[in-house]
Amino acid sequence: MIRQPDAFKLGSVLIDPGTRQIVDLPVSVLSDHTPITMSVQVVHGRRPGPTLFVSAAVHGDEVIGVEIVRRLLRAPSLNRLRGTLLAVPIVNAFGFMSHSRYLPDRRDLNRSFPGSPQGSLASRLAYLFMREIVEKSDAGIDIHSAAIHRTNLPQIRVSPSRAETMALAEAFGAPLTLTSKVRNGSLRHAAQEQGTDVLLYEAGEGLRFDEYAVRTGVTGILRVMHHLGMISGRGVTKPKTAPIRATSSYWLRAPAGGLLRTFKTIGEQVNEGDVLGVVSDPFGEMETEVLVKEGGLIIGRSNLPVVNEGDALFHIARLRRNKDVEATLDSLAAQLDEDPLFDEDEII
Repeated sequence: MIRQPDAFKLGSVLIDPGTRQIVDLPVSVLSDHTPITMSVQVVHGRRPGPTLFVSAAVHGDEVIGVEIVRRLLRAPSLNRLRGTLLAVPIVNAFGFMSHSRYLPDRRDLNRSFPGSPQGSLASRLAYLFMREIVEKSDAGIDIHSAAIHRTNLPQIRVSPSRAETMALAEAFGAPLTLTSKVRNGSLRHAAQEQGTDVLLYEAGEGLRFDEYAVRTGVTGILRVMHHLGMISGRGVTKPKTAPIRATSSYWLRAPAGGLLRTFKTIGEQVNEGDVLGVVSDPFGEMETEVLVKEGGLIIGRSNLPVVNEGDALFHIARLRRNKDVEATLDSLAAQLDEDPLFDEDEII
């Protein structure tokens, strides 16, 4: 069989233009001789264009991205794709199967990039992802959620020095765009070092689905693909309002151990001195208020009522400029509710 010269190669598999195929890249073999692979669905368009990767479950318990990728792959606009989409719904299969953030050796995969073929299991998996996915892509979107027992407002995190990435973030249209430094060993840092722009999408809670966060993610990815010229604008809505911008953030931590009663949640704007919650001892004899140090927007919070002194409770973004936060979030949520993409007979 003669293949077209522009077939896309992943591992040892060639994917012809106008087709899609799941490719299982070997990772390791478990101690009971069960093989583990990193599975990638390659959607290779008939027409030339950029290559975009979308990855999820780098942390195995952050399952919301798996659902986002599942819905993305059912989007009708992918049938007329320009370029190539590499969809990796589960990067860390070890953690996903055990409901754990980490790999079996307790290493954090997102601190192991760019990896090494002779290193630890985490390092070898990171190396495989860099070689087979990142190096073959022009841009990427890596999907995360908060850790277990925490929740995040849907947000895009970008490097402060990458104007190209900021343009993709604006196209994504998440409620919040947060400028944050990259961490050594992270996928975003390793990809940036080799010149590949990566958006980090954070939303929801570990081991949980959140419909608003899922819809925001699917819509945002399709918007980025339209921005890159990979799909037409048909069926892809533009955000009716610009994202909220933040330049930095900080965590408010428990001033004492005890039982936490919270008065505010994600998506609420707060001012210096506001009381976000109260930590009480089990007898109710002592109460300590959790006070805002600097005004901003709550973009993450703990869901646990039992806390120890120093536990992270509220994640607050410092806003770049004054804006009607409530109106912005309401507008974006209402737009998702009305989006025909999420008709129950279609994507969902």
